[in-house]
Amino acid sequence: MSTAVPTDGPIPRGGGREAIATAAREVFQERGYHGASIRDIARRAGLSLSALYYWHPSKQDLLAALIQENTLDYFRRCDEALAGVGDDPATRLAALVGATVLYRVERQTESNISNREWRNLEPEHAERLKELRVKASTIWSDIVDAGVAQGVFHCDDPVDARRAAQAACNAIAEWYRPEGAVTTDELIDHYVKIVLRIVDHRIS
Repeated sequence: MSTAVPTDGPIPRGGGREAIATAAREVFQERGYHGASIRDIARRAGLSLSALYYWHPSKQDLLAALIQENTLDYFRRCDEALAGVGDDPATRLAALVGATVLYRVERQTESNISNREWRNLEPEHAERLKELRVKASTIWSDIVDAGVAQGVFHCDDPVDARRAAQAACNAIAEWYRPEGAVTTDELIDHYVKIVLRIVDHRIS
């Protein structure tokens, strides 16, 4: 599909891009990528198809843009959390768990879209964004590997430990309900303890 700006409808101003992103997140969450149509998204955003195409040439391009935006937002949260702690691997891992749990709770829809719909990216977009997936794992593995190297973590297989810890925190977006009895702080504390057990952190 051509990326030229259409001339048969209004060009969005101000919040056009954000209106589209918000609508797309809602529709993808409700119907999944294949169940959603670009027309549904435009209607939800209160925009014409021409206005939507001004920002995104296709539904596939829109999905890729959302996943990229969501992932970069997650990285910002992690960077902020890790910037406020020292070099101790256990402290850094606890901070990363806290940032991840908080993001999965506060950005539940964004997290589910990124986790569920990545498989629906076409090869061109998947290739372009694959470094984001690598970085998402590297944030965790760098800390786990440092902890093992320093004798702070005693897990036999750091790769599997990283996978298990990361997957456990990411899965929160699938089941979390705001009306539940557990507070966010309690959830973070619980998952910090789980992850530190996974990496076999021993308090002397």
